[in-house]
Amino acid sequence: MDGHHFPNLPLMKLSAWYKSQGEQVTWYEPLFHSIGEPFGRVYLSKVFRFTPDYPYCVNTKELLKGGSGYCISLEGGKEVYHKEKDTQLPYEVERIYPDYGLYPGLTKDTAYGFLSRGCPRGCSFCHVQAKEGGKAYKAADLSEFWKGQKNIVLLDPNITACKECKQLFQQLIDSHSWIDFSQGLDIRMLTEEKAEMLGKMNIRNIHFAWDRFQDKEIVIPKFKMVKDITGYDYRNLTVYLLTNFDSTTEEDLERVYTLRDLGLNPYVMIYNKEEFVKCDKNGKPAGRKPEKELRKKYTHEQIRHFDVCWKIQRWVNNRTIFRSCLRFEDFYRDSRKMVESVPGSVLQ
Repeated sequence: MDGHHFPNLPLMKLSAWYKSQGEQVTWYEPLFHSIGEPFGRVYLSKVFRFTPDYPYCVNTKELLKGGSGYCISLEGGKEVYHKEKDTQLPYEVERIYPDYGLYPGLTKDTAYGFLSRGCPRGCSFCHVQAKEGGKAYKAADLSEFWKGQKNIVLLDPNITACKECKQLFQQLIDSHSWIDFSQGLDIRMLTEEKAEMLGKMNIRNIHFAWDRFQDKEIVIPKFKMVKDITGYDYRNLTVYLLTNFDSTTEEDLERVYTLRDLGLNPYVMIYNKEEFVKCDKNGKPAGRKPEKELRKKYTHEQIRHFDVCWKIQRWVNNRTIFRSCLRFEDFYRDSRKMVESVPGSVLQ
């Protein structure tokens, strides 16, 4: 349901399992399949809450929907996970080797999967703990979804917190493939030994996360350690920064400047951005929603705070501009006035 720009792992596993049972599996196309003999079963999978549901008629005897997008709602500006609405893949489907042929263009010489699940953090902006448990645990060996592909994309929520982390890291080292940790690694759980193992992997870019300003004293020494051990710099080390959630604009900018001074590359993420912007037909942000519409759910201060976050995001995430324009004030002439007018965050 989220589009075909990133492969859907549950659908690839379902496809592999049904084909192993001798069933025929294909994509549902309303233009060709809305009339005639109905399908025996059609699956819809959605990761993101804000993705629109399927708008067309589905000609099937049974329609099954699953994924995080169908069990999360927005309540009071926060995402809430509803366990009773969630559905899990059966064990024999969860552990099967994915049918990468379902997305031939996106999975060419590339494997996708989870080595670990769960997270001990319980961050209020994230539903992983509620969905997968408050402990990071080994979910699979690499061989369950990798058979020599040159690239490996990992979807783990917090692999560095997993007690089998070093064992799993060794599997990645031994693969000699290029590793992409698509989610931000928890820098707080990184030790010198784990950092040394990261340095032995083939990695083009490591993604970490600094979501809470309050973790400043913990994460800064860790970032310095990773740089010293791996020899990576801003070209290889990216740090996700969550904004518009429990932080002031001053704290957001301090995180940005701190990371740049450390020689790392910050990347700004905005919590609930889809709530504030309207998108074009391709799903790309095309401007902020009208003030009148937003005031039905948000205060004037919350809307102004989002405006500042969006401007910071535009400045930071364009690497060329960010490297040539050293201060936010240099990028937006009215930025000082904007910052001073928004003392708090959208959600406290």
